[in-house]
Amino acid sequence: MNTRFFLALTTLAAASTAMAQSAIDAYNITPHELRGTARFIGMGGAFTSLGGDITSMSQNPAGLGLYRSSDIGLTFDISIRNYNYKTDVSNNSDNATKAYFDNFGYVGAMQLGGAMKFFQWGVSYNRLASFDRISGGYNRPTGTSLSNYIAGYTGGVPSGALLDSKDHDPFFDSSEDWLSIVAYNSYFINNTLGSDDQYTGQFQNGTESDALYKYHEKGYQDEYDISFAGNVSDLVYWGLGVGIVDMSYTREGFYSESSSGALIYNTDTDRLATGNSAFDLYNTRYVSGTGANLKFGVIIRPADMFRVGLAVHTPTWMHLTHNGYADTDYRFTPDNGRTTEGSFSTPTYEYRSRLNTPWRLMVGASVTLGSSAIVSVDYERVAYNDMKMKEEAYGIDGYLSGGFTDNKYANEDIKTMFQAANIIRIGAEFRPTRSISLRAGFNYQTSNVTSKAADTTGNPQIYTSGTDPSYSFDKDTYNVCLGIGYRYKAWYADLAYQYTRRSSTLHAYTPFNGVSTPSADLTDSYNNIVISTGFRF
Repeated sequence: MNTRFFLALTTLAAASTAMAQSAIDAYNITPHELRGTARFIGMGGAFTSLGGDITSMSQNPAGLGLYRSSDIGLTFDISIRNYNYKTDVSNNSDNATKAYFDNFGYVGAMQLGGAMKFFQWGVSYNRLASFDRISGGYNRPTGTSLSNYIAGYTGGVPSGALLDSKDHDPFFDSSEDWLSIVAYNSYFINNTLGSDDQYTGQFQNGTESDALYKYHEKGYQDEYDISFAGNVSDLVYWGLGVGIVDMSYTREGFYSESSSGALIYNTDTDRLATGNSAFDLYNTRYVSGTGANLKFGVIIRPADMFRVGLAVHTPTWMHLTHNGYADTDYRFTPDNGRTTEGSFSTPTYEYRSRLNTPWRLMVGASVTLGSSAIVSVDYERVAYNDMKMKEEAYGIDGYLSGGFTDNKYANEDIKTMFQAANIIRIGAEFRPTRSISLRAGFNYQTSNVTSKAADTTGNPQIYTSGTDPSYSFDKDTYNVCLGIGYRYKAWYADLAYQYTRRSSTLHAYTPFNGVSTPSADLTDSYNNIVISTGFRF
């Protein structure tokens, strides 16, 4: 946990801010996925310079400028998902089948006189991302303990501030880290002999331990777009749009350690002793929010067969609410003593925050080969290192002021941990007849995590918020897509197959002091069937 977040807090402020957001919070709720209509998916999303599709509203609104008639359509998605998590001693997987309503939109077009030949407008709903994911791992031996990590950063805090008693509620009567409070009251950490503010974890020379952990994420990010576009002399197509975003994210986590030869508390002697220990940590976290963004775009057609496109998305200015809680179970037995077991729970916390998601820049070019083929290429840059976070502000009296202030430490971590992601999209379409279209596409995204943050030696340490110390970092993601389309008069139907593969590393908690901690390699594989239908009139 990031104790830096708590240095400036007063006792009166502690109840609302002890769960202050971290850079990991921003990272978890800003995924980038390939989603849209079946035609868009079938060509790998390479539509920055193409347009003429309802998904243009969520990518390059200038694409609406290619419309000369109205369009109404909707899209469904069936996703068969495999989640594989592998360590040196285990290889496990989970499967799930999900059905999504991905897209619905309407585009209107009005013919004008003069240089502005057409004016277009559109409204759409788009599922931008699904947070559904299962991950986990098992490590033996561990080489260290979560308790040792917590003991290290809790040093300097008087144990009286952490102890939960009849006369003292550490969650509301102090400004200390909640995971430190949980660990102390669950005997994960104990006072060093003769000290009131120094702590020891359970791992020592001769300790043998294992770690089992599993996490379930779910939720969505939806966007409602209102866009306007125009056609200037069939040469320049412009567009602008407003996006309203709605999101919900849930993360449920379980972490368990079992150790022999551990350094634990002996309740009979009131001293530390060697023995066997086991503890479980359960976490549940909810994040919900709304936000808005702006999109600007242009497509230029200098020749009938060639187009170039440019689009810029501002950050989505998000208003977020966070809440959650933690539970523990523990059991320890000194070599010469009786077994102690029990459980501990936190109250439910809630706080608000603000987040500016990454800027996005897209450029693209496409070539029409005769009347039967199109080839399109896009490049996109997503500036994850420019995300900004704000936390609730407090007055000098320690009470909430009603405003928000920059989250200095989280924003510094964003600069250290994240970098811009680069996305390449390639798509092609071939029409063997006037009614049939065949499509293929490829989409590749580089990691948005810096090599420094991915370092497993613990430099830098990765700070999370709340009482869940786990996190995962994505490596790269690619999509291979195939599609077919059919047109009959005003009606159209499109089908696409999308294979997605994402590689990541899951950490049960941050590496620290040059020690590697429990981790697993993740591979998420999705087989998606996307179906779109609609009318142009």
